[in-house]
Amino acid sequence: MTEPNNPEHNGESSEDETPHLIVPAKTGVLHRLRNYFLTGIIITAPLGITIFIAWKFIGLIDSWVTPFIPATYNPETYLPFDLPGLGLLFSIVVLTLIGALTASFTGRILVRFGERLVARMPVIRAVYGALKQIFETVLAQSSKSFREVVLVEYPRRGIWAIAFVTGHTEGEVQNLTEDDLVNVFLPTTPNPTSGFLLFLPRRALVTLNMTVEEGIKLVISGGIVTPPDPRPQTLQDVPQITSREGEAAAERAQFDTPARAVGDT
Repeated sequence: MTEPNNPEHNGESSEDETPHLIVPAKTGVLHRLRNYFLTGIIITAPLGITIFIAWKFIGLIDSWVTPFIPATYNPETYLPFDLPGLGLLFSIVVLTLIGALTASFTGRILVRFGERLVARMPVIRAVYGALKQIFETVLAQSSKSFREVVLVEYPRRGIWAIAFVTGHTEGEVQNLTEDDLVNVFLPTTPNPTSGFLLFLPRRALVTLNMTVEEGIKLVISGGIVTPPDPRPQTLQDVPQITSREGEAAAERAQFDTPARAVGDT
């Protein structure tokens, strides 16, 4: 009856308890080292990848443009080493001069002549027209595309998605509807370059205070990188979308009732 209390048994118990007491200390040290390592990756990886991509981009532009620079105006002709970014700088200067020339009367005539020439080429005119429209939309200073982040109920009521307003709906789409429609781009995660084009009434959108950059980060990260709410704490605690439930219920009743009547017949 007293065997469980013999010294050997007590010795075994002490041996079993010793590792149990040491493991948490080792686990704590390893856990801290792991956190330090991950923190180092989080800090250095984005910076390193950004520098690497920028360096490769500059090198790519230099390899394309530098051979077209006349030797007389190329500083590398007189230096024993290459100048990184020379081709990029030359490209910026040339594009600026082209823009200044296009703004003049003679430049506009040349542009119209070139566009008429391209318009006679069946395949090239389609590609050129699409690319021109995209660049004008994205780069034009007067454009308000992707200047507003909104919430939309998609793909059904009660499910909210991040979207970007790209402009006011015009043409046939707007003329066939009674509502004041807005062009909304609904991106996919984690690739925001693909998505869905929606034409929604302005009243169906919930405007957010976050910037376009913050909205894109939210989409790319899948919700991991969430921007803070800039509103005062008193407003953060009060839901702002509950007032839409009555309107949503009225709309459902308006559209669902005819559908049920048809089904019953």
